[in-house]
Amino acid sequence: MFKFVTLYRRVDDETQLEQFFGKTHLPLAEQLPGLIKSEVSRITGKPGGQSRFHLQYELYFESADHYRASLLSEPGIALIQALKPWGDAKLLTWFFADSFEEATAYGETFEESDA
Repeated sequence: MFKFVTLYRRVDDETQLEQFFGKTHLPLAEQLPGLIKSEVSRITGKPGGQSRFHLQYELYFESADHYRASLLSEPGIALIQALKPWGDAKLLTWFFADSFEEATAYGETFEESDA
């Protein structure tokens, strides 16, 4: 899988951030062709205290090619145009990455005993 991740930093006006996310970012992202799933994480802290991040949003695609094609679509272009000012102002960090899942020994043992 391939994913596009957006990390919103903590800001003084979290209401404005939440409104942008809920009324602009989320609706545009949900229209992306080839989007397999999305995941929202509201960041509550980090080891040792408060995180500088407020929200993480991950968009999953079958491959890097599917991701690139989605960004060339009308909603993809609108999404990047909407996010760019936030990125330029350093209010968010965004990146893309190859993504994979790996079962842990504990998870495998648990599944076996649960069967």
